[in-house]
Amino acid sequence: MSALTVSQDPGQGWDDLVRFWEGMEWPEGSKVEIIEGIVTVSPAPAARHNVIAARIQRRLYSVIPEDWEIFQTLAVAVPSRLGMLVPDLVVAPLQECAESDTHVPAALAELVVEVTSKSNASHDRISKAAAYAAAGIPFYLLVDSWAPDRATVTLYGEPKGDVYRPLVTAKFGEPVKIPAPFNVVIETSEFPVD
Repeated sequence: MSALTVSQDPGQGWDDLVRFWEGMEWPEGSKVEIIEGIVTVSPAPAARHNVIAARIQRRLYSVIPEDWEIFQTLAVAVPSRLGMLVPDLVVAPLQECAESDTHVPAALAELVVEVTSKSNASHDRISKAAAYAAAGIPFYLLVDSWAPDRATVTLYGEPKGDVYRPLVTAKFGEPVKIPAPFNVVIETSEFPVD
């Protein structure tokens, strides 16, 4: 099943989009995001997708400070890009996130992780990367199981405007180091492949 886009008035502003996103009853288990002003409903990810996210989460927990947390379903808002995005993982300060209602400003995040699904790979590679960079999130880890030649992991950093600099790209099976403040190696050999 692929992602579904929900039609709404193209003239809607950010506040109207957020009210629509918050007010609708969406299918249980689905991921509902606003990507470049378009509401997108995606089905629950495959088990392999969740295994990859869990392996990364386990590594990150060993290095993050006590006052940070790793969130799996936290919506991050990027109003400048008309985005309400739900990364697979978000590392952010616990207290600020605990005080929020439905979403947090994306700028709170220290790291976001996206694991591509066949139906959303282009969003993760292009639209979300630009939004996360525009929000100033220091690191974006893209696990691209659906890369054209072979599954890859790319760590992006040094955001400038809506562009990241790729810090490292590795094929599944090669380690990826996330630098300070994380200083952790992600062992991609643990990731299931299709």
